[in-house]
Amino acid sequence: MSVKNQQVADRAFLQPLYEDTYFPNHVVDRGRAILLRLCERIEAERPSDLAALYALTHAATEEFNLLEAEFETAGSEIETVAREVIAEDFWFVASAYGFADADAEELIATRDW
Repeated sequence: MSVKNQQVADRAFLQPLYEDTYFPNHVVDRGRAILLRLCERIEAERPSDLAALYALTHAATEEFNLLEAEFETAGSEIETVAREVIAEDFWFVASAYGFADADAEELIATRDW
């Protein structure tokens, strides 16, 4: 399945991480895939309210929690720059699907990074 939302389809997720050699592209690719799967789930499940959206974003955040080990294995980590970029992309997703009033911190409340 591919995303149908044109805003999302046009988005270069995690772009600043690709531009920084500290973040290995093969691991960033996995983070990008997490965000795209989140979008696919939003389109498939059509959350009706913020609580339903947060359930989906929390699940995606848990996937990023697991990805932290891969960053570390590759000599990197989800540090300040990465945290900000990831959080910004989560908020972009929420906004693109009509949840501009979502709390940016709540979207990723289950993060370990």
